[in-house]
Amino acid sequence: MNSHKTLWLNREKAFAAFATGPLLDFWRQREECEFVGVENLTIRYVRFRDASHDKVVLLVPGRIESYVKYPELAYDLFQCGYDVIIIDHRGQGRSDRLLDDRHRGHVARFEHYVEDLETLYLKEIVPHHYRHRFALAHSMGGAILALFLAQQPRAFHAAALAAPMFGIYLPMPGWMANRLLDWAEKRPLIRDGYAPGTGKWRAHPFGLNRLTHSRERYKRSLRFYADDPAIRVGGPTWHWVREGVQAGNNIINQAASISTPLLLLQAGEDKIVDNRSHQLFCDAMSAAGHPCDGGGPYVIAGARHEILFEKDEMRADALDAILDFFQRHSL
Repeated sequence: MNSHKTLWLNREKAFAAFATGPLLDFWRQREECEFVGVENLTIRYVRFRDASHDKVVLLVPGRIESYVKYPELAYDLFQCGYDVIIIDHRGQGRSDRLLDDRHRGHVARFEHYVEDLETLYLKEIVPHHYRHRFALAHSMGGAILALFLAQQPRAFHAAALAAPMFGIYLPMPGWMANRLLDWAEKRPLIRDGYAPGTGKWRAHPFGLNRLTHSRERYKRSLRFYADDPAIRVGGPTWHWVREGVQAGNNIINQAASISTPLLLLQAGEDKIVDNRSHQLFCDAMSAAGHPCDGGGPYVIAGARHEILFEKDEMRADALDAILDFFQRHSL
């Protein structure tokens, strides 16, 4: 593991050479697959497998993300001996959209994400009889995975949540936001429209981004969306925000049902999710008798929301913590 960490700590210095060399060669080995999800939507995913691997990581991305953004993380996990599976959630990536305006981030019910994840789990992970099963989720993916684990706490031997969306960072008090969201829910034209202050996908310059301090990784992520208009997703709808807020509340309420060993990584400078919700979740887990690893959030000091796309030092800290955690639950 130490040899891998040394590479992680020095990757940005020659990122272009890595991306166009070893990483591109790895990406070409992918298997792109699909299945029929809730309400007959086509859900697409990618997998990397090796016959010598006896352990797997299911990657659950965040809002607007596609698996095409995750080659570097998949590469690092695969080099450490894990098969890797990455889902494109309904309404984003290469999966089917729900609205005519493909840029609107939308879902009919948050539980549909969870049901899709369960279908993928039953299709790809259960039949292969992996000796060790793990999950790693980011942001919205963390909320989806947590709700899945509340239903199936034995599905994975351990799971890591990076900046999970247990609460959304809102520009107003929660009570006011809930009142506005309930008002919009009764008006279909507003409900399915962009939430205030959002709109179609736009390429924001690095200096205005709130996601990462890594210029190299931000530029690479941006390029995926710039080069492939089909995977672009813009702002969320009013309804999506309402579903997301309710999902966060449901997670806190259902925390006692999650007995899966969990590592929760928190970005110290997060302006996307509400970090206060992480402590509420960890407190609920502790009260139920199965605390998060370390008793609370593992804080990546100085990191912005996309911990696993941060600068080398912060990313390596997070990845090392995740793989050490998985290793401890492989014994």
